[in-house]
Amino acid sequence: MELRYGMNPHQRALITSPAPPVRVIHGSPSLINYLDALNGWQLVREAAAVTGDAAAASFKHVSPAGAALAGDLDETMRRAWDLGDGEVGDATAAYVRARDIDPKSSFGDLIAVSEPVDRELADLLAGVVSDGIIAPGFEPGTVEILARKKRGTFLVLEVDASYEPPPWEQREVFGMVLEQERDRLPITADLLRVVHGSAPRPDTIRDALLGMITLRYTQSNSVAFVKDGMTIGVGAGQQSRVDCTRLAGTKAGIWWLRRLPAIQSLELADGTSRQDRLNWQVRLAENAMTDSQRTALTAQVTSTAQVAEVEEADRLGWLARLTDATLVSDGYIPFRDNIDHASRLGVRYIVEPGGSTRTDEVVDACRELGLTLIHNGTRLFHH
Repeated sequence: MELRYGMNPHQRALITSPAPPVRVIHGSPSLINYLDALNGWQLVREAAAVTGDAAAASFKHVSPAGAALAGDLDETMRRAWDLGDGEVGDATAAYVRARDIDPKSSFGDLIAVSEPVDRELADLLAGVVSDGIIAPGFEPGTVEILARKKRGTFLVLEVDASYEPPPWEQREVFGMVLEQERDRLPITADLLRVVHGSAPRPDTIRDALLGMITLRYTQSNSVAFVKDGMTIGVGAGQQSRVDCTRLAGTKAGIWWLRRLPAIQSLELADGTSRQDRLNWQVRLAENAMTDSQRTALTAQVTSTAQVAEVEEADRLGWLARLTDATLVSDGYIPFRDNIDHASRLGVRYIVEPGGSTRTDEVVDACRELGLTLIHNGTRLFHH
């Protein structure tokens, strides 16, 4: 099967598997589309199997911008995605929670859901800027809705949910064929060992498992902040682990600051698109607008006093209300600076493999800051 192109438009690409487990229902995929889809599907399939909840992920450039389990939708999510106050199905709830984590990065994502796509989810996706979706099935009429997206180029992939890959995987780099045993280690609560602090609650265990599964399919080095069944911040692909922690923490802080009442009450001109509204929320949460962005915002708000209200809001006080988050690291934490940064952004639980030569310093930092340290003895690098 010839693909639209490879990593870049000037590269040709093919699928040579005799019986691929993914069927193209609509669209023309590129190599990157497939990499996002296959990583995303593995993540949501494993997360759903381990937790028993529907799962969804929003993938960009082979790492998740967000991953989440089905659960409650807060007022910010309902308003952002025009969901009203009625009941929302599990597949839709899981994706809304995943997409809302980092809507700036999720712009033009590849969606993965663990459940068949129903009419509710298809109708939501009709108004979302996205490149494609992979799912284990599609209810009647949903493919027609999705196929109209992106002027008819939206990618719809159906995966065989029963397919199990071979125990060994291979790739060719620079003419060399490299093989390794596929990472099939079961991720369960049995891996978690409390080194310092109190025993984790059931919801914390679920967050720890979701974080570990997410990082298994995230470009290393990586760190995730997880809360209430959502990866509220993912720091991926950094050479320094503390940079992963700071990036994940920054994204978690932006996610939480978007819930600041002054930002939520911002009134924009009629006709402002959903994505533009989300972008303004993110920019105000980041508190780093350029002069041109400030000028554009002033022209779009119904009252400039609203912008001043956001700027004068007690951001530190609001950030202090973010609590009970779990930090999960795909490799051992080498220095206590990771713990110091995490403690400023609501992290109460640290989950990492352990084994650093400075583990004692990490333990001391957790004890000093009142955090629970959990070792899982498991490295989850992914490249």
